[in-house]
Amino acid sequence: DLKVVIMGAASVGKTTIIHRYIEKRFQETISTIGASFSLKQWGPYNIALWDTAGEERFSGLSSFYCRGAGAAILAYDLTSDDSFHALRARFKGLLEAAEDDCLVVVVGTKLDMVTEENRAVPPQDAKALARELNTQQLTELPYFETSSLSGHNVDRLFEYIFQHCLPVNESGQAIAEPKNRKRSGTVDL
Repeated sequence: DLKVVIMGAASVGKTTIIHRYIEKRFQETISTIGASFSLKQWGPYNIALWDTAGEERFSGLSSFYCRGAGAAILAYDLTSDDSFHALRARFKGLLEAAEDDCLVVVVGTKLDMVTEENRAVPPQDAKALARELNTQQLTELPYFETSSLSGHNVDRLFEYIFQHCLPVNESGQAIAEPKNRKRSGTVDL
């Protein structure tokens, strides 16, 4: 079982990423108050997806939702420099409540709205942050640019997380946990 928390400034598209992944469609949303929770099945595993509020007045709650997380998505709007800088200023410190080996994935959102003129964050800056936040050696850098409108890279983002955090076979499919490992039957929230 795996707990995934998604954090980022208000209106960067955190909720729409989760809706796109779970419901396979784009849905306009309103701002999240506190946090929302979704449960997804991936093979034999329960995936707890925690969508946190991005408004600064709720940022204290985010560390509570990070507790025990095996993966964290730090989302920013590709057309907003401020939303990218908020990842370091407001959200990086909250990761201390997550697991020591927590996979941190940096995600640029709203790719469908990006033009050469309005891209605010160069990919190399976001990749540098992803490198900085992950201590483990990874074959693929945990950085994605997504579009919840078109679905571009959304499934790939979550598959990447699950394949790095849960046991998989050679083809990347979920496998059952070893029989000698005791399971509590619960998901840490």
